[in-house]
Amino acid sequence: MNGYMNALDGIVADVVAPAAAAVDRDGTFPRKAVEALGSAGILGLTVPTTAGGVGGDLRDAAVVIETLSRACGSTAMVVLMHYSAVALLNVAGPAETQSAIAEGRHLTTLAFSEVGSRSHFWTPVSTATPSDDGVRLSADKSWATSAGEADSYVWSSRPLAADGPMTVWLVPADTTGIEVAGPFDGLGLRGNASRPMRGRDVPVPTTAMLGADGAGLDLTMQTALPWFLVLSGAFSVGLMRAVHTEAVAHLTRTRLQHLDQSLAQQPLVRHDIGRMQMEVDRTAAVVESTLAALEAQRDDAMLRVLEVKAIAAEAAIAVTDLAMKACGGSAFRKELGIERRFRDARAARVMSPTTDQLTDFVGRAVCGMPLLDGS
Repeated sequence: MNGYMNALDGIVADVVAPAAAAVDRDGTFPRKAVEALGSAGILGLTVPTTAGGVGGDLRDAAVVIETLSRACGSTAMVVLMHYSAVALLNVAGPAETQSAIAEGRHLTTLAFSEVGSRSHFWTPVSTATPSDDGVRLSADKSWATSAGEADSYVWSSRPLAADGPMTVWLVPADTTGIEVAGPFDGLGLRGNASRPMRGRDVPVPTTAMLGADGAGLDLTMQTALPWFLVLSGAFSVGLMRAVHTEAVAHLTRTRLQHLDQSLAQQPLVRHDIGRMQMEVDRTAAVVESTLAALEAQRDDAMLRVLEVKAIAAEAAIAVTDLAMKACGGSAFRKELGIERRFRDARAARVMSPTTDQLTDFVGRAVCGMPLLDGS
């Protein structure tokens, strides 16, 4: 595994970091970075060895996402959503798709959020109807990361015929009837192509169904969702580490000439630096605790999974806000990179499940209630 991580460090230094400012400024998809990550085996890191992958686990993926997010939030989010979809495909996907991912020539993503149900991904309003040649899917997806850039979409819909809240499908990107329905000009994560998608009578074979009809929500909750939540925590930690490092560097090298002191020598500024450090360390410990709970199959593992994204998202918002405050007017300029991370940090709060939804889930779990009404 060390060889892959060394390759990752080289790609970050040579490809990801140099392009990060332009990816953000222009809202361009980081295609060169994705191709480099595929060629190095990073996209196939979590595919089982039996399918030709590296066989890496969630902890390995968390290292990748934290490393990428230190340099470029957009690139990190593209890979985060890819790994989340791969977790589901590893359990229920076709062998040929797993092999393509393992070989680094296939990028996938989740297409769950919909115009009709917004962040309530567990209640899709899109449809799947039987047809003479298989199934027809129709949906208005509010956004999907890597929309128009991925090679496939793990696509949710209402069940075809069975009871249950959701069915999941693997839909190749070149399937007739799929289109990107609008641009993405967002506050942050501007290069992750998180665009709306439309599907009208999209033809897929019945074999495109992942798992059983109507069982897609259970499959998602057991596979993709834990990966998405934990990796989101790792994403926030990487972003916070980058902001803190950059803020400390700026504050220690910038001087008040009339006092012959650095900004870091000012008590209030030092206080902000200390608060940032404590938040970074505390959040990193939460991510580590969550990984350890999952690995040991502890009784509190699912509770930790429900907590980790919400805790990390709010911490990242607090740390980037402190960095903007401590660095003053300089942080509002593009050259430091702090304001880019300030904007990127705010995405996790509203990405489904949102911080508010996860907080409610945690309260339900603690009270012994079902996470979802009617479940």
